[in-house]
Amino acid sequence: MNFLIDYNLRGQAVLLWGTIAAEGWLELLPIRFIGFEEVGLLENSSDRLVWQVAQANQMIVLTANRNMKGDDSLEQVIREENTLQSFPIVTISNKEKLDEQIYRERCPNRLVEILFDVDNYMRVGRVYIP
Repeated sequence: MNFLIDYNLRGQAVLLWGTIAAEGWLELLPIRFIGFEEVGLLENSSDRLVWQVAQANQMIVLTANRNMKGDDSLEQVIREENTLQSFPIVTISNKEKLDEQIYRERCPNRLVEILFDVDNYMRVGRVYIP
């Protein structure tokens, strides 16, 4: 499964990836972290565009700060465009706590749980982790 990593998590994504690898999940699951630049998105891309690119490429967005304000906010886009086939948006509840090892280990564990049961997470819109 491919995760589209929001630009605001670039540094923390390296930590998460290291934890996923260290726990051996890459041997069991095909997981890729993909940056905005790899799919032609700019740092200031609207939430709507991020959603559309992720859905078109069957990716789960991993973010920490997409807001609920405005017509192109992530929450508004989910309300308008979410379908039974839509992949969820995974939001890290507390980005600053990713510096703490226990919290950082809980986040990848939740990501893996979601992947194992991704069919049940389709259409839910947003999932907060850990």
